[in-house]
Amino acid sequence: MVRVAEGLFAPGHVGELTQVVPFELVDAVLAECGATQQRLRKLPARVVVYLLLAAALFEECGYREVWRRVTGGLAGLPVVKISATGLWHARCRLGVRPLRALFDVLRGPAGAIRTAGARFRGLLVVAIDGTHLDVADDETVRARLGGVSNQYTAASGYPQVLLVALVACGTRAVVDAVFGPRKPGEVVLGRRLARSLHAGMIVLLDRGFSTNDFLATVAGTRADFLARLTGARRPPVLRTFPDGSHLSVIGGVEVRIVACEITIATSTGQRTGVYRLATTLLDHRAHPAFELVRLYHERWEVESAFFEIKKSMLGRRVLRSRTWPGIAQEIYALLTAYQAIRIAIADAATTSGTDPDRCSFSTALHTARDQVVQAAGVIADTTIDLVGAIGRAVLETLMPPRRLRLSPRAVKRPLSRYAYKSLKVDRRTYKATVSINLFTPPHPP
Repeated sequence: MVRVAEGLFAPGHVGELTQVVPFELVDAVLAECGATQQRLRKLPARVVVYLLLAAALFEECGYREVWRRVTGGLAGLPVVKISATGLWHARCRLGVRPLRALFDVLRGPAGAIRTAGARFRGLLVVAIDGTHLDVADDETVRARLGGVSNQYTAASGYPQVLLVALVACGTRAVVDAVFGPRKPGEVVLGRRLARSLHAGMIVLLDRGFSTNDFLATVAGTRADFLARLTGARRPPVLRTFPDGSHLSVIGGVEVRIVACEITIATSTGQRTGVYRLATTLLDHRAHPAFELVRLYHERWEVESAFFEIKKSMLGRRVLRSRTWPGIAQEIYALLTAYQAIRIAIADAATTSGTDPDRCSFSTALHTARDQVVQAAGVIADTTIDLVGAIGRAVLETLMPPRRLRLSPRAVKRPLSRYAYKSLKVDRRTYKATVSINLFTPPHPP
């Protein structure tokens, strides 16, 4: 038996994810944004919100095809017929604000204090990084975002939106996100994420974010950071510690610097790199240098989150919308749908005591799609089920414990699927050993 809302509101659902984004929440967001319809139309505002979320789950489909899938499980219920023009007008009437407000409600680490791998010595581990989303090559969009240029032409490829996100490394949930044109760059855009930083966090940053101003901005929020420094920086050595780290100052912020040499040996040979990390965790006893080096590897989780959004959900496709308001609306819907799936995964992992790293996002995504087509689990039963169909599917297909991640810098979308042979990337075995050698700086005068 299918249990959905009544009347014209019946198509307003996203399957079991509706329990993460319930009717009451969507109605409250619409009322707060002043987007509730003045008269009841074929497509009420609540239905349009859920349609946009469902479209984020079925990125390979047009909006009319998404509507067919959302209503496919409503057998026996009167479902109105809609046109592409009607859908477009409904999206325009809704605007961007309700989707942005809905994302603001759902965004967060999506994990409890006891969630495995979410914290480092009591600090919530998060990371900041940026990525690009391809959008339709429309003149007005290109005029706003600018084109992608190279050495051969002033404009090549699709226009791109720069997305900078603050991600919880333990659950890969999005704590906050901002997006806009590629210029003036991810560091300038990323400063807006300071609104979501607070004491009790440890922020992992790549070399691109280790500017004096950005580190001072993060330190000003009372959050701690662990940032990789560029090779050209030579901060002073003020005091050395027994674990090999030393005290220094960067941009007026007192930091502790850890220098190390990391060697990775695989069946194809070995690679060695020198890393220098700066952190506001000054107590070498409470936070030894070796543990900080191991912690920095968690920064890869933000890259995994981007992969799930761009590859698993988008399939590396170009966004549908051809106007800037439509693009913003679509991106917020994409982030909200991703966050809803992450919340469902985190609930199942926390309930069963499982590390979220072992939970497959692809399994959760495919199960969520099935629930939408079947219109299943829209309204919760009287018996509370914290796991649900999505959680059970994930727990039944747990991945093996996390293996060592190796990622040589190479073209991710080569022209040939056999290009990895010329790049000498070993895809048959992931056996590797890592050795870490901490450097001790000379004592200060």
